[in-house]
Amino acid sequence: MAVTKIRKLSSWTLLIVAIISLALFALFFFGGEDAPVGADQFKNPTYTGEVLIWSYILLAVCAISMILFGVIQFANKFKTNPKGALISLAVFVCFAILLVIAYSIGNGTPLSGINADSQKYNVSNWLKVTDMWLYTMYIILGLSVCAILWSSVKKIVNK
Repeated sequence: MAVTKIRKLSSWTLLIVAIISLALFALFFFGGEDAPVGADQFKNPTYTGEVLIWSYILLAVCAISMILFGVIQFANKFKTNPKGALISLAVFVCFAILLVIAYSIGNGTPLSGINADSQKYNVSNWLKVTDMWLYTMYIILGLSVCAILWSSVKKIVNK
């Protein structure tokens, strides 16, 4: 596939996803509200379910494509450069270890002040999973900032 075809395909995909997302979020914010639910009387936007379903679809497509392209890249790289392929596999293993460490340091103490509908998620396992993802995002964000700074400094030093 030529570069122009790939660029056109990715541009159209981005445009379609952005239009659908903007339409759903406009419906969410301006589509009205249902009657408040429960004793808390919080606002209940009408199209909350549709926004959540769209988010799940995007997450699933992203996760499936990431895994699929990762496996394909690993297989292709293993044919041409086995050492480089093993290094990329080591990065994946380090990420899995990071998830295990982040889960183990997560706090499983139940939260107070949670409404009755959320009590089924106020258990140690779900709270530790939430902490795991938060800690992992913080660490990856920090590593990304460090990589950006390091590459900028390296570029300045090499001039």
